[in-house]
Amino acid sequence: MGEKKTTPITIDNKEYILEQMTQEQRLLVDHCLDLDRKIASTQFNLDQLRVGKDAFVNMLKTALEKPAESAPAETVQ
Repeated sequence: MGEKKTTPITIDNKEYILEQMTQEQRLLVDHCLDLDRKIASTQFNLDQLRVGKDAFVNMLKTALEKPAESAPAETVQ
């Protein structure tokens, strides 16, 4: 006979077996795993947003360092 595969879940340094959990416990594990994925995705997006903001701040600093272009003088008629 083949061995039954078990899925260990570690919570607070204590190991649990997913297959031995109740349906409610498995659902809670699924929620935790989904939230971990969402947190990682949000962190990834936040990293991109920070880099983008830094780029725009640098572009603004460069633009502010340029001498202001004077508008052409209006001629009086």
